[in-house]
Amino acid sequence: MKEITSASNPQIKLAAKLHRRRHRQAHGLCLLEGTRLVQDALTIGAAFHTCFITAPAAHAQPDLAARLQQACPLYLVPPAILDKISETVSPQSIAAVVPIPELPLPPAAAFSLILDGVQDPGNAGTLLRTAAAAGADQVLFAPGCVDPFNGKVLRAAMGAHFRVPIRVLETWEAVWAALPAGQPLYLASAQASTLYDEVDWSEPSAVVLGSEAHGASSQMRERAETVAVPMDAATESLNVAAAGAVILFEAARQRRNTR
Repeated sequence: MKEITSASNPQIKLAAKLHRRRHRQAHGLCLLEGTRLVQDALTIGAAFHTCFITAPAAHAQPDLAARLQQACPLYLVPPAILDKISETVSPQSIAAVVPIPELPLPPAAAFSLILDGVQDPGNAGTLLRTAAAAGADQVLFAPGCVDPFNGKVLRAAMGAHFRVPIRVLETWEAVWAALPAGQPLYLASAQASTLYDEVDWSEPSAVVLGSEAHGASSQMRERAETVAVPMDAATESLNVAAAGAVILFEAARQRRNTR
C-alpha cells in the first residue's frame, strides 16, 4: 500500500476535482465517500479507479483494505489529506474514485421512473434508492435535474447507482426515445382526478415526478396523465421523495401480484 502525504499529489487533486460536474463528465469518474458506500460498491462488483484510506481505518478493517488493494491502487493518507477531497462536514475514513456507473438499459423498459426537474440531491438520491428497491427497470433524469453523480445524491442513494440503470438525458427528444413507443406516462400531481392506486401498473408504464419547487415541465404535462396520492384535507402536499415511494411501491405490489 503506497502512502500519500501531500495535497498536491495528482491523485488527490483529481479526486478533489470530482466535486464539480464538469470534471466528473470530463474524466468519466465520480467520488464515493464513506465505508458503507465504498464497501457496497465493492460487493456489487463495481470497477474502481483509486481508493484512499486512513491508517486507523486500514487497521480496523484489514479485510476491506485487502479487497480494495486487489481492486485498485489503494493509498494510505492522513486524515488531513482525506479532508481535502471530502464534501462532508465530518469526513469519513475512506473514499474511492470510480468510473461513473452506466448499467445497460433494458431493451424494452416495462417500468421506468422519470425525474423531471428534480434538483434537490437528497430527494434525487432517495428516489434512486426507492426505485432500485421497487424494481424499476431504469431511472431517467430529464432536463433540469441535479446531476445523479453528485456526492450528495450518491450518499443518499446508498448504492442504488450500481443496481438500477441511470441515464442523464439532455433533451426531450432523448427522453421520448428512451421509452417504448406509446407507453403511458403517469405524472404525480397534488391535483388529479385519477388516484395512483387506480392505475394498472402491471402494464408497461412510467411514473414521472416533477420539480419540488416548480412542478413538472410543460413538455411532460403535455404528454402525461396526472395521478394523485389522496391526503387528508389539512395536508397541502407530500415531499417528492415520499410521494414517489408511495407510487413506486404500489406499482411494485401490482407487478408482483401478476407474475
